[in-house]
Amino acid sequence: MKRFLILLPLAAAGILLSQCGTSGKAKGTKAPALSTYESNVQTVIMANCSPCHIPAKGGNKKPYDNFANVKSDIDEILRRIQLTPGTRGFMPMRGQKLSDSTIAVFKKWKEDGLAEK
Repeated sequence: MKRFLILLPLAAAGILLSQCGTSGKAKGTKAPALSTYESNVQTVIMANCSPCHIPAKGGNKKPYDNFANVKSDIDEILRRIQLTPGTRGFMPMRGQKLSDSTIAVFKKWKEDGLAEK
């Protein structure tokens, strides 16, 4: 009986420890998908930067209908979309600030490495 009382906690501890991973993540969970221009940013650009930055829609500013231009200007885009409406340089020009979740799309894309696809 004494042996049983000693082995039971050791067995329980062994089972618990075997479920612990070295990564600290629960088993079966995946890392969040990386943000890409094509999957996340392109639709936001088309919806919020048109027609000014979309030449096919009559825009005459620097085109943001392509990966290369958006990638090269990401810091300036982030700066301008986070300005207070009415401040010189604020975008989008329509005057209404983008939602925090929309701005977060650009931030996450930059944090994830500015991938195209």
